[in-house]
Amino acid sequence: MGKLKNRREVGTEYTWNKSDIYKSSEELEIELKKIQIDCALFVKTYKGKLLTKDIVLEALKDYEKILKLESWLDHYSFLLEAEDITNRESNELSHRVRDVLSSVHSRLAFFDSQLINLDISILDAVIKINPTFSSYTRHLKKNKAIQLKTVVKEALEQLNSTLYSGERIYQQMKLVDMDFGSFIVDNQEYPLDFSSYEDFYVYHVDAKVRQAAFEKFTKVLRKYQNIAAETYYMHVQMEKTLATMHGFDSVIDYLLYEQEVDRNVYNRQLDTLMENLGPVMQKYILHIKKVHGLEKITFDDLRTKLDPEYTPTVTIEQSKDMISEAVAPLGEEYQELIMKAYPERWIDFVQNKGKETGGFYSCPYGNHPFILLTWRNQLSNVFTLIHELGHAGQGILSANKNSILGCYPSLYLSETASTFNELLLADILVKKANNSRMKQFALSNLISQTYFHNFVTHLLEAFYQREVYKLIDEGKSFQADTLNQIKKKVLSDFWGDAVELNEGAELTWMRQNHYYSGLYSYTYSAGLTIATQGFLNIKNNKEKAVENWLNFLALGDQHAPIEAAKIAGVDITTSKPFLDAISFLDHSINEIIELSHIRRN
Repeated sequence: MGKLKNRREVGTEYTWNKSDIYKSSEELEIELKKIQIDCALFVKTYKGKLLTKDIVLEALKDYEKILKLESWLDHYSFLLEAEDITNRESNELSHRVRDVLSSVHSRLAFFDSQLINLDISILDAVIKINPTFSSYTRHLKKNKAIQLKTVVKEALEQLNSTLYSGERIYQQMKLVDMDFGSFIVDNQEYPLDFSSYEDFYVYHVDAKVRQAAFEKFTKVLRKYQNIAAETYYMHVQMEKTLATMHGFDSVIDYLLYEQEVDRNVYNRQLDTLMENLGPVMQKYILHIKKVHGLEKITFDDLRTKLDPEYTPTVTIEQSKDMISEAVAPLGEEYQELIMKAYPERWIDFVQNKGKETGGFYSCPYGNHPFILLTWRNQLSNVFTLIHELGHAGQGILSANKNSILGCYPSLYLSETASTFNELLLADILVKKANNSRMKQFALSNLISQTYFHNFVTHLLEAFYQREVYKLIDEGKSFQADTLNQIKKKVLSDFWGDAVELNEGAELTWMRQNHYYSGLYSYTYSAGLTIATQGFLNIKNNKEKAVENWLNFLALGDQHAPIEAAKIAGVDITTSKPFLDAISFLDHSINEIIELSHIRRN
């Protein structure tokens, strides 16, 4: 682990190619002026004049053009900040783009309001002529009951950048202000930053290094816990205010409303997984404890590899063949689509000072996706990459089949395609294993990467988040100590006596920015559940399983989650798919344990 380079010192070969959006800042400036001109013309042409289906149809087409331009501007400015939040010029440009787009949103707020107030027969006539607007009008009809006055919507849009500033404050604190320095183990100094801990030290094979990194990492986190808690409190209070303004008694119901998911589905999912997943994961962790001959497993040991001496490295070049082979079951067309990511430079592989941690995908409508991660030549990087490429494939297929007004599926489904691709990768690793050690390695990575991250980590985030929102719904507040207590109880309830929660575990709530994206964390387990069933359908050669999955990927927002999942071959109206996913996980763990016995004997 060397000292991080500045962005300007990083070679471009393994960075994303932002010039596919805008080739220069001058070109962006031109488009920034254009969206303001187009917005003014749109207001002049349509405000107060949306009276017939023909005018509405023309307005929707012009609205699409503005939204596409907004998408490119917004994504470009977002990528600038993500690749280096310490770059002052980029930050200033991003702030200016956000300010302009906030103004545009405010001026266009009348559009939804006027359409919502139209007679439903006009909206139905619009859909009959152009079905691509069906998902958009579905939401308009649904939102009649909760719409705000236009003047209020305009004010909220104008304040959008300020209202949702919590995540940006959190990112500045995490990536700029926090200085983790270094730590020493056996007279060797190890540099530490947020990214290196989450992506490297948390998996370190040397227990002393892993523990020392955790102690230093959480020691620095603790210094910032109060400002982190205050920033988060500001955000959830904003969400609660918006919920009340829209007529919701609970912020949870308000956030679920947009996902088109009700409280029963939400609670059943969390409670089913919490009750049934905990014992299965405890069995896996206790097996690791036994294999390594440990007296105890502490919180910082949870990502310990089952067989740390057997850790093949994977270069970026080698990942190409792995990913190509993994996605092959979905057909040549999908395979070719995904593999464009390398030559077209969709991916930002390298790490530099100020770069966002973890991984994400971003896709300007009508352009190719952009993927961020930090490549460290580890198999976990391949899992992260194929996860984000799952998002990318769905994004492209959906955009190709849908208007920008209906190409984004419900947040509830957002982590389905990504986790499905992780299962494809794990499956190919298992199939290619030519001995018990390699097969055990492949299966253990399925547990430690795909299921641990998407089922365990995000489930515990979601459970914690539900408790926080309950406090807010009850009119209570919280501070850092409150959040520490909630997080520690959630971790304790899940891991039981199998894991010792050493000091610093309670600060885990400070390590994730998903809390600034509404009820996002729980959707990972929903996505992986649907993905597991879809994967098993294909693996078991169920009729039309591949066709059904590809149709699901291209749906966009054509259907609410329950109907969309059915197209993928999954019924989420009961606990069965969640229990089936846990059963698949349990079977895999039992197989790992059996392979361990074979190796020892």
